[in-house]
Amino acid sequence: MKTITIGGIARLGLSLIFLTACSGLQVPEPTPSPEIIPTATATRVPTPANTPTPEGPLTIELWLPAEFDPNSGSPAGNILQARLDEFTKRRPNTQIEVRLKALEGPGGLLDSLTAASAAAPLAMPDLVALPRPTLEAAALKGLLRPFDQLIEPIEDSDWYEYARQMARLQDSTFGIPFAGDALMLVYYTTNVPVPPRTLSDTLASSGAFLFPAADPQALFTLTQYQASGGAVLDEQERPTLEAMPLTEVLTYYHTAAVSGLIPIEATQYQTADEVWEVFNAGNADMIATWASDYYDNMLGNTAGSPLPTTDGRYSTLATGWVWALATPEPQRQQLSVELAEFLSEGDFLARWTTALGYLPTRPSALANWSTATQRMLAGDIVSGAQLIPSSDILNSISPLLYKATLDVLKLQTDPETASTDAVTGINKP
Repeated sequence: MKTITIGGIARLGLSLIFLTACSGLQVPEPTPSPEIIPTATATRVPTPANTPTPEGPLTIELWLPAEFDPNSGSPAGNILQARLDEFTKRRPNTQIEVRLKALEGPGGLLDSLTAASAAAPLAMPDLVALPRPTLEAAALKGLLRPFDQLIEPIEDSDWYEYARQMARLQDSTFGIPFAGDALMLVYYTTNVPVPPRTLSDTLASSGAFLFPAADPQALFTLTQYQASGGAVLDEQERPTLEAMPLTEVLTYYHTAAVSGLIPIEATQYQTADEVWEVFNAGNADMIATWASDYYDNMLGNTAGSPLPTTDGRYSTLATGWVWALATPEPQRQQLSVELAEFLSEGDFLARWTTALGYLPTRPSALANWSTATQRMLAGDIVSGAQLIPSSDILNSISPLLYKATLDVLKLQTDPETASTDAVTGINKP
């Protein structure tokens, strides 16, 4: 994953509040835009009659991480710059000022939003591209403005379910999704002629199957647990774990560890990047990684597939990027929403996400992806995707899943005991 790595999410999510560049795919030439700015992402609520129309040039400040830099000279950068130019051409009294921000740390997106908010409301940017973990943290700190009074709810059929989940926080819409990422399987076609559909199918492989077993968030284990029907919230909306589905996943781990399919080295890897290095060196037949890593690398003799699960149904965890609104000024909000919608229209996202190496957030974007093979793969992945749980849930269940995963893969305990310990641990004060 290019910028929202498993390790990166872990650092953001567990240390803060849970807080991915060209893919190598063929990028089609931009198609001419229609005469009227489309509003395909949502229908905007009309501006109240008593809202004054701004006079003179208006500058919209847009904050982006470096990987989205429109002046990078990359195919993705050129596509974005052309889109921004088209917007200002249609709005002659509007200028767009792009400011690049680091993803994390001092001067990063969250840090800069916090500092600007403390300085003065007018110091806030108008529109900002945020990864879901940062969106969550920024919204909870009161640094963002909800879209609820400015657009209709993002509920129509031209959004994937994971994207709708990504846009919302505490029953409010805080983002317009434009790029997605999800866990998937990547394998060498020379060693794995047919990708495994179930976890049991992987046991037929003679080579290693790797995932970052030491990931502090235990996202692969969580994916398999939820795919097996395990709940993460009980009837009172409190974090929970269930013994039966967890035991089923851990039993597979035990069998795979004993057979050598999942070698002991897997317990040393914390991130998908580490696993990718081993795979790139030819020391594993299959890995669980992020879609953005696959599209960004596209190694020879490799292919992608949805993750195998216990019952073979497509299921994975996803995250991604959204446009978030930070300006408190009503006049600037209306124009910023227009820009966010223009940058989230399906045909544009088809070209931009293909060039970036991210998954589409809406079916209209997927329909215009460059090749049928990649459209089918991406469609299968997003069809079973659901958003990574929020930080408060992960803070409760991830340490327990992490310990159970390592204990079983190291053959230090049996699946039933590890499962019982995890379920018991979730209920301890």
